[in-house]
Amino acid sequence: MAARYSLEGKELPSLLPKQKPLSETKVKEGHYGPVPDTLRQGFSSVQNDLSCSHPLEYSERNYLQVQDKRDMMMLRDIQGLHAPLKLQLERSLASQKQRLPCLPSSMVALETLLGFDTTIDFDDFLNDPYDSEIARDVHSVMENQ
Repeated sequence: MAARYSLEGKELPSLLPKQKPLSETKVKEGHYGPVPDTLRQGFSSVQNDLSCSHPLEYSERNYLQVQDKRDMMMLRDIQGLHAPLKLQLERSLASQKQRLPCLPSSMVALETLLGFDTTIDFDDFLNDPYDSEIARDVHSVMENQ
C-alpha cells in the first residue's frame, strides 16, 4: 500500500510511478480517407502511443512536473496562497519571448527561477542554437510573421 504523506491534513502527490491507462490506437485520416498522410505527418509509432516500455519511464518523464507541484503545495501551506501565485507570475513573465523570432534566446531569468542555472544537462551542450545548420535571414522571418 502506498504511503500518503500529509502536511497539516493535506495530501501531497505520491512519489510512486503511475502509468497512464492504455489508449486506443487511432489512424489519422488524411485527404484520402483512413489512409494516413505519411509525407505531411511522418511515420507513426504505435508503440509510443500504447504504453511506456518500463514502469519508471513515466515517472522519469514527469519528474519535474510532480516535483514542482509538490514544491508549490508545500510553499502554499507554509507561506500562504500568494507565494505560489507570485512564483507562477514571475515564471510566465520570464518565459515570454523577448527577441526576434529567428534570434535564439538564452532564457537566463527562467532558468534561474526554475533552478536550472546550477546544473549541467544534455541541453546545455548538445542543443546549442548557435551550432544550428540553418542560418535564417532576420528580415524574411519578420516579413513572414
